[in-house]
Amino acid sequence: MHSSGFNETAVGTPSRILVVEDDPVIGRATSLALKEAGGFAVELCDRGGKTHRWARRFRPDLLLLDANLPDMDGQAVLASIRRDPELADLPVIFVTGQAMPADTERYRGMGALGVIAKPYDPYELADRVRRIWQAHHG
Repeated sequence: MHSSGFNETAVGTPSRILVVEDDPVIGRATSLALKEAGGFAVELCDRGGKTHRWARRFRPDLLLLDANLPDMDGQAVLASIRRDPELADLPVIFVTGQAMPADTERYRGMGALGVIAKPYDPYELADRVRRIWQAHHG
């Protein structure tokens, strides 16, 4: 377990993922793919402004964060989380349709583990999340 108190399995991979996605179709598909193909426990949050409350309640190991939310963009959500001592160490992977190298570098510069470009294959999503996690946590 890392210093923030977030859960990790014994093998060092995330087991609980909070998905922040405003599109209900994408959110359900993402949640289902992570649950069914990945075996993760998943909660779905549909607004950036609700992320704090959901993260404090669910205690995820990882936040899969849409970069473009209608109420609060993903960068603002991440900045807000980083200011909260209880959530500051929560690992984040951005999901975005804007995954040009400059965008990816900007997100990583903010402390994100990585970026998954939309559209993505839901059948490969769990493996992609694990590869990003392993690349960061070794």
